[in-house]
Amino acid sequence: MKSLISLLIAIIVLAMTASIIVIAALKIAAANSTTIDNSSKSSTNQTSPNPSNKTNLSSSNNSNRTTSVRQQSTIQPKISVVASFFPIYEFVKAIGGNKIVASVLIPIGAEPHDFDPTIQQIQKANSANVLVYNGASMEEPWIHELTPQDEVDASKGINLLTNPGDPEIKGPIDPHVWLDPILAVKEVQNIRDGLDKVDPKNSVYYNHNALNFIGQLHELDTAFRGNLSSSSCAKRDFIPFHLAFAYFAKQYGLNAHPIHQGITPDGEVLPQKLVEVVNLAQKLGLKVIYSEDLIDPRSSQAIAEQIPGAKVMVLSPIEGINATEQKAGVTYLDKMYQDLAALKIGLQCKT
Repeated sequence: MKSLISLLIAIIVLAMTASIIVIAALKIAAANSTTIDNSSKSSTNQTSPNPSNKTNLSSSNNSNRTTSVRQQSTIQPKISVVASFFPIYEFVKAIGGNKIVASVLIPIGAEPHDFDPTIQQIQKANSANVLVYNGASMEEPWIHELTPQDEVDASKGINLLTNPGDPEIKGPIDPHVWLDPILAVKEVQNIRDGLDKVDPKNSVYYNHNALNFIGQLHELDTAFRGNLSSSSCAKRDFIPFHLAFAYFAKQYGLNAHPIHQGITPDGEVLPQKLVEVVNLAQKLGLKVIYSEDLIDPRSSQAIAEQIPGAKVMVLSPIEGINATEQKAGVTYLDKMYQDLAALKIGLQCKT
């Protein structure tokens, strides 16, 4: 009996010892698990983006988007300006700069005196914010077919010369005011005022550009006065092709004797007129007969052939340019200085 009791006690002691060992092992395992979890959490916290950073990044993106929207809303559309023909287009571009979208109505290379707009060209002019034209009978009669949103008559306020009776000009005025740099200043001022009216927020910009270009026109005027003065040139007379230089000749004390008496270059030059010009050139001792850049030079050539030592040169009324000049970027001022160089030769001026 005692042996049985002793065996039972031994079994109970072994069982209790085993339980203690198991419990201890479980505690160690639990402790290790807690350490691993805490380490994992710590690592996760270190590698994951900070929630506050996400908020800052989102806020920055929203701010950038807001700034972009604000910038877009402050960008003002450019006004569209249609100019009737080349010199007016040049003045418009010089004043309007990058605040406008400028285009010319009369195509490059076309003679503007006999221009008649198509339906598409009329629609183009009417849809523009501003139509700028020379006035002084230049765009007669088709200018009255247009109904633009706004318009500028560039020759307004200028003391104009009358049309001497050329039936090709459908108005009472000689329009060639742009060939006189001083009168061109007034045209520039009129265009500036017209752009100011339509787009007043850019008034300072337009005025700045106008003043710069007016300065260049005054330099051009000074060049003509200095190079074509009576003390510099042996002659005061010249023979252009058509009656385009009346304003210019008046400004610089010269005498123009056109081959074609019309204000436009259109129309036939009769043989008796050619003989008359030959005799005049010989009487005045002129060795240069001028032609133009947009017309047939044969009349000028026929006259020069009858005068010993005479030659034909281009004296442009600057009513347009050809495609080659357009591609080369030739400007109104370029053409005026070319005319100055040609006149110095014809008037036998000192170099």
